[in-house]
Amino acid sequence: MNAAPTVADAAMTFEAVAFAYGRTTVVRDVAFEVREGEFVAVVGANGSGKTTLMRLALGLLRPTAGQARLFGSEVATFRDWGKVGYVPQRAVTASALPLSVEEVVWTGLAGRRGLLRRRLPADRERFEHVVDLLGLSEVRRSRMSELSGGQQQRALIARALVTAPRLVVMDEPTTGVDADARRILRESLEHLVHVEGIAVVYVSHDPEGFSGLADRVLEVDAGSVRVRTEPSTPSPGAFVDLSVPAR
Repeated sequence: MNAAPTVADAAMTFEAVAFAYGRTTVVRDVAFEVREGEFVAVVGANGSGKTTLMRLALGLLRPTAGQARLFGSEVATFRDWGKVGYVPQRAVTASALPLSVEEVVWTGLAGRRGLLRRRLPADRERFEHVVDLLGLSEVRRSRMSELSGGQQQRALIARALVTAPRLVVMDEPTTGVDADARRILRESLEHLVHVEGIAVVYVSHDPEGFSGLADRVLEVDAGSVRVRTEPSTPSPGAFVDLSVPAR
């Protein structure tokens, strides 16, 4: 049996990060850290700022103050994107993709290898691993349009994992999926964190999706972040405020 990995360097770091659209502040002086081998859930109501937070983490937005870092490098200068996997919310158009599961998963390597470059034995080994891990072996040659919502979502997760990332950001991965898909996803996440030592940032409204898995829960409210350690029963006294009130 593989031993659980030890916690390593920070995969994602926010240092007094703030962001504003014009004069409207959306994120307020946020500071937190996610290390390899940790599972961190991010929760908050629509409009709370959690989507902006993830866009800052992935370099899609730049902070107006503070720094966001990936593996020690400022996001604006970070280049080793093979270390980062991103799983978007399952798009409605996923069912219309004229691609098989295999083709979708292989596109995850396009940024690293290019679509036309020869695949290496290590790529094929990793491909087989993630397809098996996500329970997609029996449908690997099926078109996305033939799959259930849960299978489509698992194909998108496999696509993010095929590069062997050290950090995976998942945006509402259980939205619109059935109980069987949730079970497989949960088992996969346990493997990723406890066996492969990957850092997982799991954005969700669904506490059942991360209950018992999360090391910490970041609650985003009006652009500020509070953190609590799992497992516990959510209560106002369980949170430690990590944000600095806006001046």
